[in-house]
Amino acid sequence: MSTPADIVVYVSGHGFGHASRDIEVINAILDARPATRIQVRTYAARWLFDLTIRGTIDYRHVSCDTGVIQVDSLRPDLPATVRAAREFYATIDTRVAAEADALRATGARLVIADLPPLAFAAAHRAGIPSVALGNFTWDWIYDGYQRLLGDAAWIPGWMREAHALANEAWRMPMHGGFGGFAAIRDLPFVARHSRRDRAGVRDVLGLRPDATAVLVSFGGFGLDTDGFASLRDLGACDILMADSSVSSGAAPRHDRPLVVRDANLLTIDEHVLYGSGFRYEDLVLASDVVVTKPGYGIIAECLANDTAIVYTPRGEFAEYDVLVAALARHARAAFISNDDLRAGRWADAIAAAVTQARKAPVDTTGAGVAAGWALARV
Repeated sequence: MSTPADIVVYVSGHGFGHASRDIEVINAILDARPATRIQVRTYAARWLFDLTIRGTIDYRHVSCDTGVIQVDSLRPDLPATVRAAREFYATIDTRVAAEADALRATGARLVIADLPPLAFAAAHRAGIPSVALGNFTWDWIYDGYQRLLGDAAWIPGWMREAHALANEAWRMPMHGGFGGFAAIRDLPFVARHSRRDRAGVRDVLGLRPDATAVLVSFGGFGLDTDGFASLRDLGACDILMADSSVSSGAAPRHDRPLVVRDANLLTIDEHVLYGSGFRYEDLVLASDVVVTKPGYGIIAECLANDTAIVYTPRGEFAEYDVLVAALARHARAAFISNDDLRAGRWADAIAAAVTQARKAPVDTTGAGVAAGWALARV
């Protein structure tokens, strides 16, 4: 059964970053015009939308791209990535036709995509305007894997042809790619802003007043933390790790503890966090530094909430160099190798990040700007 929609949003399921920033744009749309009917088509986890959307949307689980297959947050599986892309795009004509039918059935007046090329081809076939929203395009990523694509080397070119069917691209900072788009409009940073008081959040979490709060953030792909036991040696730090193992569609919980402390290691039940009225960006605000792989979402959140960053390499991914260059320009940031990260040798990098002078603030109002552009079209 189809549900009427004014706007259909396609969201790449690659990690949490695409979904988290698109949710900010959706929230800004609903804040400005609550009656707007929005359908989301994605394979990103439903619980993230259920727990963070400020309003009602129609969520549809749809395979709209394949992204990059990851072993974990730091290790892409490039052969598996190419296999998945080859299988997906071998049936792209059928997928485009099916998505066009689905779009027509909604009666939508705008398609926004972050940034599956399928969406632009389907919207064009359905006669619906479409715009891209994001900071990188998948053709740019896949161009870096040409040596592995073999008989699928046509895929990046097909993506650029699909881009050309979009009306325009709304490009975020820290960008790469965007080949094929007829018009590009640049956005400020789209970021999740905490609405809380920092001292109040730290008190709720039970952080020690004299401790450096360190948030471990590796997104939807996770990371093996078995080697993190040595972090207990960082006695001057409270180490926060969020547990997001919640089931799709489940209601937020209140019957479990929010925080379980083991010496200086604190596990935050993210499901209870949301049930208590808090959000992940509140953890970022409460922290002095985030230890992470470079990703658009977490960098933008740290910039918006004035939190330092310790970053580590994330494997062969074209976006990495662009993000590292942006960290140098905008953030209090320090590098840590994968080996030192896994061994828990964090002290020097944490100290280097938190003691840096603050950079000039950046504009993080992109969600509201994008919402205004979207509502002007519907």
